[in-house]
Amino acid sequence: MRADRLVATLLLLQAKGRVTAAEVAEELEISERTARRDLEALSMAGIPVYSQAGRGGGWSLLGGSRTDLSGLTAAEARTLFLVAGPGSSATPEAKSALRKLVQALPETFRADAEAAASAVMLDPASWGASPPTPPPFLDELQRAVVDGIQVELGYADRQGAETQRTISPLGLVQKGQIWYLVAGTDKGVRTFRVWRVRSVDRTATPVERPAGFDLAVTWAEVVAEMDQRRMAQGVEVLADADLVRQLRMHWGANLVVDEDAPPRPDGRVPATIAGPSWEVVVDQLAGYGGALEVLAPGEARDRLGQLGAELVARYRAGS
Repeated sequence: MRADRLVATLLLLQAKGRVTAAEVAEELEISERTARRDLEALSMAGIPVYSQAGRGGGWSLLGGSRTDLSGLTAAEARTLFLVAGPGSSATPEAKSALRKLVQALPETFRADAEAAASAVMLDPASWGASPPTPPPFLDELQRAVVDGIQVELGYADRQGAETQRTISPLGLVQKGQIWYLVAGTDKGVRTFRVWRVRSVDRTATPVERPAGFDLAVTWAEVVAEMDQRRMAQGVEVLADADLVRQLRMHWGANLVVDEDAPPRPDGRVPATIAGPSWEVVVDQLAGYGGALEVLAPGEARDRLGQLGAELVARYRAGS
């Protein structure tokens, strides 16, 4: 978490004007060697931080206690403070930190940044529903991820069977209203639904982080694998050409139109619709009536015939 330390070091310099490496180390609970290396890194990066040797010396910000800590452009400053708005999903600590950071921005950026903080409202609750409650143990897992500490995780599977395992928390992802923990295990990187976590006990062992681990890349791979697993079966159909757009709006990337197939005399278009099972797909396709014909699998055609017979029996004229 070196980026966090560097920002914290700059805020400390801004607050005190001049600090020693020992003071930075004590304030941030790091070694004096690490503090000195961070201060040197800031200076080498072009931030106006300089050192003065001798009695009463230390590290200071050139030009006094106020500076642009980040080198943000006006657009970047507005974007940053959208995160700190009253309706955002940022934690109270993150909002507080960002609102303190706004005081370090140049005056020309400050008004836009403060306006951006109140420009967007996020309401995670659907109509008629209460806002989602964060899952238990979310805070404990966040701290374990930030601190880089392994935990003993109590976890329940889909059937409710509970297990205990030692894991290396690597990151947390919120997809929709569901939180997932990405963690290293003895079987490789795995994902866990945070709502199924039953206990979190910290250990004294540092996290074993895979070389080159990137949370965004790993999560994209998880999503692709889950989508492939969820959409494992395809139903072959013939659809009226003017129906394809509606089908695409409904099924998205799970609709694949066969562009290479020769055109049908009646203008219908061959396509495949993927889903977790052919039963799920067919039950949704039944509402399209005669505008769409299912070709395969045969069980899907039989299911539609059964549904059609039931509807005719139920709604036959005069019955």
